[in-house]
Amino acid sequence: MIAASGFVAESRVKLMDGRDISDGTRVSCVEPGVRVSRYLLLIGLMLVVAHAAGQEKIVLPQPQPTESALTKAAQLFALANEARAAAGVGSLAWDSALADAALKHCLRMAVEGPIAHRYDGEPDLTTRAGAAGAHFSYVEENIAVGSNPGAIHQGWLDSPEHRANLLNAEVDRVGIAVVASGDLIFAVADFERAVTVLTQTQVETAFAKLLRARLIMVMKDTNEARSYCASSGRYQGVNPPSFLFRWQNPDVTQLPVPLVEQLVTGRYHKAAVGNCPAQDVKGAFTIYRVAVLLY
Repeated sequence: MIAASGFVAESRVKLMDGRDISDGTRVSCVEPGVRVSRYLLLIGLMLVVAHAAGQEKIVLPQPQPTESALTKAAQLFALANEARAAAGVGSLAWDSALADAALKHCLRMAVEGPIAHRYDGEPDLTTRAGAAGAHFSYVEENIAVGSNPGAIHQGWLDSPEHRANLLNAEVDRVGIAVVASGDLIFAVADFERAVTVLTQTQVETAFAKLLRARLIMVMKDTNEARSYCASSGRYQGVNPPSFLFRWQNPDVTQLPVPLVEQLVTGRYHKAAVGNCPAQDVKGAFTIYRVAVLLY
């Protein structure tokens, strides 16, 4: 955690790095990366304590969006893209699902007081983002409490870990949330590398197009390829291929290198392609699993 001039921040990063079934977490003493919410909310930190059946029940305040809150969120969003433009990296698009996830966590921060990336009983970053409807292969988070959006943005830029998240060329979307309490505002910014949501047929069509570009005829029957894709064992079909390949990755716009190495030998002339749900993925990453049978 970093504290300077009334600014406190932490950051965290989680990613699915695209190498087969792989994921990782990078955590520093200042932990990176959560996206920004579309709502800036003004709420008090007072809790209403209701007594029921002899037990205390904490009732959280029900915040409402305010013009001031929306303005502060928009300021952080604009400042982020200004900094990225100055650094020569692409601008960020707004992701409302990430913003919703950021808002829920930001409200929790305002109630808890000390800022953190995760509180007791709260899901982790990837789970929160996935549950909100975001689809990503990489996600990171910056959090802070400060006096105004400009101070928070500058604090993130002055921290190497937060700056790395903010200016990360690998992310393309953000969601930001701000919650005000007195003279302070709590902020959460979630950044992601977004993944396009595809149906089973769309995934298979994308791979088929790549194979046809290499003069491979793609069979219309996907049943055996889908069956092999869904399994984790040996091929059990009735038409044994010369080469079998299973692979999963968030990106279906490029053929995996091991498959390309087989294709360039010139031994294969047709293929079957099948898509199935990804297996053994840690976290709520959007990953596509594909099987290719070469004949």
